[in-house]
Amino acid sequence: MRSRSISRPVLSVEDLSVTFRSPRGPETAVDRVSFELREGEIAGLVGESGCGKSVTALALLNLVPRERAEVTGTIRLAGETLPPRDGPGWRRVRGGGIAMIFQEPGTALDPVFTIGHQLGRVIRRHRGAGASAARGLALEALEQGGFPQPDQVFRAYPHQLSGGMRQLVMIVMALVARPRVLIADEPTTALDVTTQALVLQRLRELRESTGTSILLVSHDLGVVATCCERALVMYCGRLVEEAPYDTLFHHARHPYTSGLLAAVPRIRRPGETGPVADPVPIPGQVPALDSLPRGCHFAERCAYADHKCRAETPKPVALQGATVACHHPLEGP
Repeated sequence: MRSRSISRPVLSVEDLSVTFRSPRGPETAVDRVSFELREGEIAGLVGESGCGKSVTALALLNLVPRERAEVTGTIRLAGETLPPRDGPGWRRVRGGGIAMIFQEPGTALDPVFTIGHQLGRVIRRHRGAGASAARGLALEALEQGGFPQPDQVFRAYPHQLSGGMRQLVMIVMALVARPRVLIADEPTTALDVTTQALVLQRLRELRESTGTSILLVSHDLGVVATCCERALVMYCGRLVEEAPYDTLFHHARHPYTSGLLAAVPRIRRPGETGPVADPVPIPGQVPALDSLPRGCHFAERCAYADHKCRAETPKPVALQGATVACHHPLEGP
């Protein structure tokens, strides 16, 4: 079942912007992004590489270096505004409030400590358990995470595990602190198709068992289609479309979203007849951050763009269950 009874927002983001300082001048990687993540929801944040997805995720945890960038906007977790960037309280937020799975589990895990030692540190820090209790909770978490022999994984070092197993360990480590929100940044990168499916299945199962809300960051629309109820599409640091999964994939309203879907290779499914459409790439290139055009950043690559698109930044508009930032949205259902 893809539909769920979704309640109040657990994470609210309002006008989040991240501007990096560079020798070429200010470069805005995230531009006034606003969205909500509701309790028990899996939402996908999608877009091409370099569109600002990972920077958005890092900004939610105050992990963007202060000496390199200015971050503005408001972030609320369970109705509570998160501390200012230089304020106390972020150790409580990270892990216990918002946890994150990073792109490369091989570099996120410490190579000189066992998996059990690293899990135990998280449990003692966020759940206040003693050493003996932390060991038991770590073994229990590994078993719930899908490891048939949790004691072997507990004693193993990161290099002794496969890439898929390390990613599953990262999921367990993120959820063992019982966060309200889990950010999964490209959790299937460099994994084979079978292991990708296993990782996504574990995320869905753990969401069901813990109620944790998940923001899945990915450039892969297939990954988003597998487990997300809602998708948020980014381009050049801006949210251009937000819609439920079924609406977005069958009736995309923004030309960029439509272009992303058209660029996905397709195969003939059992029982299908007739020709299979070839993938159609989006023309042009993503503009550099130091030379973003005025108005709609997608205008130079868009077949529907006119003078207004190149002069005025489109504002988000609600259209039949979706929110679209486009002067000329595509026809709906």
